[in-house]
Amino acid sequence: MVLFLGLVLLLAAVVVGGLAAVKNERPAGIARSLEALEQMSTPGAKELAAEAELPFADRVIAPVQARALRLGRRFTGADQAERMRHRLDLAGNPRDWSVDRVISLKVLCAVVLPICAVLLAAAMGFGFITLVLTAIFFLVLGFFVPDLYLYQRGYDRSEDIRRNLADAVDLLTISVEAGLGFDAALQQVGRNTTGPLAEEFSRVLREMQLGMGRTDALKALSDRTNVDDLKTFVGAMVQADAFGISIAQVLRVQSQEMRVKRRQYAEAKAQQVPVKIMVPLVICILPCLFAFIMGPAAISIMQQFSGM
Repeated sequence: MVLFLGLVLLLAAVVVGGLAAVKNERPAGIARSLEALEQMSTPGAKELAAEAELPFADRVIAPVQARALRLGRRFTGADQAERMRHRLDLAGNPRDWSVDRVISLKVLCAVVLPICAVLLAAAMGFGFITLVLTAIFFLVLGFFVPDLYLYQRGYDRSEDIRRNLADAVDLLTISVEAGLGFDAALQQVGRNTTGPLAEEFSRVLREMQLGMGRTDALKALSDRTNVDDLKTFVGAMVQADAFGISIAQVLRVQSQEMRVKRRQYAEAKAQQVPVKIMVPLVICILPCLFAFIMGPAAISIMQQFSGM
């Protein structure tokens, strides 16, 4: 009897313990499942919230630009990157412009401009052949629009450097003859003048402060521009530094040559004026003169012949 009661109590204890274990295990399993679901859903929600907080340029424009860049690299050769980098140097490296951005802009302009032109031409009622020719024309034009912009900006910058080079060399000469070193004279020019030439001289100083030699910094300046007078000036400075010639004397000679070259350049531009003015004169002015002068005479002649 006592043994039977002991077995019953042992069995009851096992049943109660099992029920307690099952009761404690089930919420833990549910909690773990809920935690796993939360871990699976929370990062996505966080990523969506973080993406929604991004500006429009990062959410829309940046992916479109990345796809255009991948497409543009297929149409540009391997040597185009170095050429575009040189064009950017000639243009003064506009802010936020890079080789990748130029390539992506070429593709975007080649897509957007034809679409806008075709829609405008269709709204004006042109035919199918005209629409196709318009799309092809603006496709080619849009692909070369960034190149044209960089070329024009580089040309304007080169002209500005050519005009201000003589004055900058004069200031360099005065500073060196006053007792300043060449580096200090470059700093004076970069501080007291404005324009692309002052920016280039300031960049030369920064490169020298970063550890680049004076000769290498001046040669890099020559490579970043296509102005022949500046290349000649850089070559003279490099030779003077290499052979130990007096920099003040070289600057004095270079200043006189720059003045003469600028005068000759102005005279050449003045001699081109009659030739350049011929086109607007013939196309725009002469027809108006003929209309005003010959118009009354033509009307009188027509009236006389009509009266006969």
